[in-house]
Amino acid sequence: MSHDYQHELSVVLPAVREACSLILEVYPTDFDVDLKQAREPVTIADRRSNALIVQRLSASFPDDGIVAEESVPADPAVLEATVRKRRVWFVDPLDGTKEFIARNGEFAVMVGLAVAGRPVFGVVATPADGLVRIGIPGVRTWIQCADGSERDCKVSSVPRLDQATLVVSRSHRSARLTRLIDALGVARTVPCGSVGIKASRVASADADLYVYLHSPGGAKLWDSCAPEALVLGAGGRVTNLDGRLIDYATASLELTGSLIATNGGLHDSVLARMGP
Repeated sequence: MSHDYQHELSVVLPAVREACSLILEVYPTDFDVDLKQAREPVTIADRRSNALIVQRLSASFPDDGIVAEESVPADPAVLEATVRKRRVWFVDPLDGTKEFIARNGEFAVMVGLAVAGRPVFGVVATPADGLVRIGIPGVRTWIQCADGSERDCKVSSVPRLDQATLVVSRSHRSARLTRLIDALGVARTVPCGSVGIKASRVASADADLYVYLHSPGGAKLWDSCAPEALVLGAGGRVTNLDGRLIDYATASLELTGSLIATNGGLHDSVLARMGP
C-alpha cells in the first residue's frame, strides 16, 4: 500500500464507521422523508452523516476542497473554486436513500478523493452488513470487516459478455435500460441499489460489469468517485460511454457521459455494443 494515504485512512475510516452508526440509529425509526429540488428524497440520516464527515475532513484537510451531496456550495463561484483545487473530496453521505427508505439494506456511505481530476482513494461502507471497502487505484482494493479482519478484492476474469453478470439499478429502471441489456447480451442481470454497492460487486468479482445511463438530474460525481477508486484498485476499468476517463475537476457535478465499470477484459466489448 502506498504510504501516501495512511493519514487519509486514519481520518476517513473512523468517520465513515461513525456515520454508519448514526445512520443505523435512524434506520428503524419512523423518520420523515423530504424532497429536494430534483424530487430526490432526503432524510435526517443523510444530513447527520453529511455533517459528520464534512466536519472531520475539514478539520484534517483544511486546504482540500470538499463537495458533499447535502452541502454543495450555493454560490457558483465558490463551487468552481472548490472543484479546481488539486485535491477534492467527494462525499455521498447516504448513497441509496430510496433503498434506505425501503429498508432493504442496499445503501452505502461513500467518500472519495480526487487529485488533479482523477480518483486516487475511495471508501464505500455498507451499514447493513458492517463492511468497509477501500480502494487505491494502481495499488489494491480490500474489504475490512466489522471484526477487523481484511481480505483483498480482485475483479473477475470473465472474457465474454454472454458469460457475464451485469449489475443494474433496482430503483431506476427504464426502457433505455431494457434496450441496453438486450444489446449487451449478458448471461444474467442482478438488480441492486446504490452505485457504491454495484461497483463493490464488480470490484469483488460478484459481478462483471455495471453501466449507468445518464439522465438529466441523475448521478453526480459524488456517486462515482469512491466507487471508481474501488474498481480501479481491484484491476478493473471505468470510463464514460465513449471511452473517456471521468473528469472530477468540473463544477457541473453531473455524471454527464454515463458510466461503464467492468472487469477490464469486457470493457472494449461493452463500448462496441453500446456505441450504436
